[in-house]
Amino acid sequence: MTSVDSRSVLLHSAQVVTDRTVTADGWVFIQDGKIREIGRGGAWHAHAGANRTPTVDLAGAYLAPGFVDIHCHGAGGFAFDDGPEAAREAIAVHRQHGTTSSVLSFISDDVSAMAERLAWAAQMSEEDLSVLGSHAEGPFLAPGHKGAHAVDLLTMPQRAAVDQLLEAAAGTLRQVTIAAELPGGEGAITRFRENGVEVALGHTDASYEDAHRAFDSGARILTHAFNAMNPIHHRAPGPVAAALERQDVILELICDGVHVHPSVMSLLFASAPGRIALITDAMSATCMPDGSYMLGSLPVTVAGGVAKLTSGGAIAGSTLTMAQAIARAVTEVGVPVAEAVYAATQAPLQAIGATRDRGRITPGQRGDLVVLGSDMDVQAVYVAGQRVR
Repeated sequence: MTSVDSRSVLLHSAQVVTDRTVTADGWVFIQDGKIREIGRGGAWHAHAGANRTPTVDLAGAYLAPGFVDIHCHGAGGFAFDDGPEAAREAIAVHRQHGTTSSVLSFISDDVSAMAERLAWAAQMSEEDLSVLGSHAEGPFLAPGHKGAHAVDLLTMPQRAAVDQLLEAAAGTLRQVTIAAELPGGEGAITRFRENGVEVALGHTDASYEDAHRAFDSGARILTHAFNAMNPIHHRAPGPVAAALERQDVILELICDGVHVHPSVMSLLFASAPGRIALITDAMSATCMPDGSYMLGSLPVTVAGGVAKLTSGGAIAGSTLTMAQAIARAVTEVGVPVAEAVYAATQAPLQAIGATRDRGRITPGQRGDLVVLGSDMDVQAVYVAGQRVR
């Protein structure tokens, strides 16, 4: 008689969401942390009986790949900048809301301090498969579009600084946000790309023409579209318009109803199907009460869930979870469920070139899955086949 494998689970009677489609009455068999088989209809009965596999009836709920956040700074009162223990705590908070893979984003600091963070993030990504690497959001940013970055910590993208970050990250730096119009910007893009780092244009004063030059040089991501950059103007289209014209560019979007108006988000999804990557840009105040917090070296006040710099009032990241971003995309922006899920799974993975083993519900992929109700509420979360919520 075959013994029950406690590492196996069969999820059935689900609306399976993957590859920008929804399949009704689907089932997924997970074993040893990976998706082994998928199917549709009642065939799961025979499979479960033959293998004595524990089964879970999802009763028509949506079953989606685990969410992927490539631009996040913290949660639960913890900031990634504060070290590996704080990062683990913040990751655990986001995991409860469906994010099963994370890139650790670091706010601008002096180059040596950022290099130290990239070094321990590299070690963490070796130890924890849910950590995909790191994201240096700065310090090569335009002072006029600094957002919630301390202006005195910004610097030019000189070769020595670029190489210091690359050496510290030891191949785990997934993306870097840069204002490509700065002196040395195009050379820095080339250097990062030569070392396998995806370059994001952001916190930038780039014109439409500047943006196209950055994309010609190898930039492939637009950091939080519309925010901390020149807007679309009928005589000066700016970087968003340039990114929309480039089929190889992924546009990040903070779907919290604060950073970008829902009608503009709708236009973005319609203009770049399959190229919108939902991000949270979440700071330590995520899933915490209103109050006073820090983002890097800058004090932040959170009121009504909106984070702003205490001095000056600039928006300072968000208090968003990926589940909330998907729910708002579906219910307020009008994005189909499959498109919203794609924007939180496959699109961000494509942006950083990490599509090999996650982001889709297909045999061979990691068993990272999220069960969603009809209103996109998170009902269960599985990491490598183990239920964590």
